[in-house]
Amino acid sequence: MKSEYAKEIKIGIAVLVALVALIFGINYLKGVNLFKASNYYYVSYTNVTGLAQSAPVTLNGYKVGLVRGIEYEYDNPGHVLVELSLDRQLRIPQGSKAEIVTDMLGTSTVDLKLAGGQTFCEVGSRLEGVEGSGLMDQVNSELMPTAIKIMPHIDSLIVSLTKIAADPALLSSVQRMDVIMANLETTTINLNRAMASVPALVGNANATLANVKQMSEDLTKVSAALAVISEDLKNMPLDSTMENINNITANLDRATEKLNSTNSSLGLLLNDPGLYNNLNSSAAHVDSILIDLKKQPKRYIPSIKIF
Repeated sequence: MKSEYAKEIKIGIAVLVALVALIFGINYLKGVNLFKASNYYYVSYTNVTGLAQSAPVTLNGYKVGLVRGIEYEYDNPGHVLVELSLDRQLRIPQGSKAEIVTDMLGTSTVDLKLAGGQTFCEVGSRLEGVEGSGLMDQVNSELMPTAIKIMPHIDSLIVSLTKIAADPALLSSVQRMDVIMANLETTTINLNRAMASVPALVGNANATLANVKQMSEDLTKVSAALAVISEDLKNMPLDSTMENINNITANLDRATEKLNSTNSSLGLLLNDPGLYNNLNSSAAHVDSILIDLKKQPKRYIPSIKIF
C-alpha cells in the first residue's frame, strides 16, 4: 500500500512541477518576469489595432514594462481597457500620457510621455490614453492626396514618353550613338597604342633633364669664373693702363704725322718722288753693271801674273 501511495505522490509532484514550468515558460515567452515586482496602471483607448498582450511599454525608446492584459469595457461602450505592468522603480507623474505607436509592419507598442511635476499617480490608477496615427494612416492622410494630384501628370508623362519612343529620330539617335561608341572604342585603342610609347618619351625627357642639369652646373661654373674675372678686373690698375694706352696712341699719332711730313728723312723717303726715282735709277745702273760684270769680268778684274 505504501509503495502505491509513493508512486501516486511522485506522479503528483511531477505533474505539479510540469505545470509550474509550463506557466513559467509561457510567461517567460510573453516577457513576463514572475520574480520581478511590478506596478500596474490602466489606460482606456477607443482603438487598439495592432496592440497585443505582452507588447512592450517604452519610455524614450527603453523598455520599462509590457501590456499585461487587454479587455473590452462593457460598462463604457466603445472603449478598451489596457493593463500596463511597469517597473516598480518607475514613478509616473500626473498628467502623463500613454500613446499607442504603430510601426511599419502594423505592430503597436505603448510609448509613455511623462509630464513634468513632482506629483505622481497612484499605483492602479488610470493614465490618459493617446491613439497615435500609424504609418498607413499617415500614408493615407498625407501621401494619398499628393499621389492623386500627381496621377494626371503621370498619365501625360506616359503619353509623352510613348510619343518619344515612337519617334523615328530616337532610333536614328540610337544608331548614331552606336557609331559614336565604335569611334570611342577605336580612339581608346589608338590611345592605348600611344600610351605604349610614353615610357620612351619619359626616358628621353629624363635624359634631357639630365643634360639641362649638367648645362646648369656648367653655367654655374662659368658664372663663378666670370665673377672671379670681374673681381680681378676690379683689382687691376685700369687707370694707369688706360693712361699708357693714351700715351702710346699719342706717340703713334706723332710718328704718323712725321711720316706724312716732308721735314723728316722718313717723310722725304715716303713722300719725295724724286728720291724714289733716283733710287730706282741707281738700282737700274747697278743691275746693268752686274750684268756687264757677268759678261766681261776681265774688264773689271785685271789679270794677275804669277812669277
